[in-house]
Amino acid sequence: MRDVTAPDGRTLRVHEAGAADGPLVLVHQGTPMSGLLFEPHAIDAARRGVRLVAYDRPGYGGSTPAPGRSVADSVEDVRAIADALGAERLVVGGISGGGPHALACAALLPDRVAAVASLASVAPIDAEGLDWLAGMGELNLDEFAAARQGRAALEAYLEPQARATVTAEGLLEGLRSLLSDVDAAVLTGDLGDYLAASMREATQQGVAGWRDDDLAFDKPWGFSVEDIRVPVLLWHGEHDRFVPLTHGQWLAARIPDADARLSAEDGHLTLMQRRVPEVHEWLLERF
Repeated sequence: MRDVTAPDGRTLRVHEAGAADGPLVLVHQGTPMSGLLFEPHAIDAARRGVRLVAYDRPGYGGSTPAPGRSVADSVEDVRAIADALGAERLVVGGISGGGPHALACAALLPDRVAAVASLASVAPIDAEGLDWLAGMGELNLDEFAAARQGRAALEAYLEPQARATVTAEGLLEGLRSLLSDVDAAVLTGDLGDYLAASMREATQQGVAGWRDDDLAFDKPWGFSVEDIRVPVLLWHGEHDRFVPLTHGQWLAARIPDADARLSAEDGHLTLMQRRVPEVHEWLLERF
């Protein structure tokens, strides 16, 4: 773990695993997660000789909040981290709420980013022809309804959620309306413990990071996915109630030459549990 200073003086908390001299794979974690790395992912990275890095987005964990940030703003944070680590080139991954931030790197940092993988990403809020909320579980419907009422209403909604989901048992109960059968089956053991630990770390400063993620998703991202020219892997599960499959289908239809894997076996959490080694392999082939 190390801290990197952004150009505007903010602190970015960075988590590292794998081979210090290997090709850099930078991961944007989901919402509301810190940059804490899941041990099986770190083990796979070390086996492949990869330098696996994730960071706390502003307001999460040890990173300075940046109220009002957009999805596109994450690109300069990634540039600062890559510079601090001495990496001229990198590949980027993102899952769930990290997906839009990974796609921002594809669109806005093509001189540094060789390829991007996005798993279970939401589509832009202004996605033409997409009913953005359709198919989401009740918890997400309530959360985005609060976001549309503004910052204060969203904070009031998120604070009790944050307190209730800092243990594996609390997560299982709190996320029940979002869990398909395949996702409920993997939210046990190591994955449940990891997600709870990440939540605890993410909310050390309260709900600032979570709030600002949600507000960033509820406005234009600051770039167009149609402008992406670097290779992109999209992976989305048919049984996803966090981010319905229609979001993945919309992105797949608009990102040029995307390698879209729309999986009949997966949900949301299963992608994190099962698919990351394949993602690492895909990214490294394009480094």
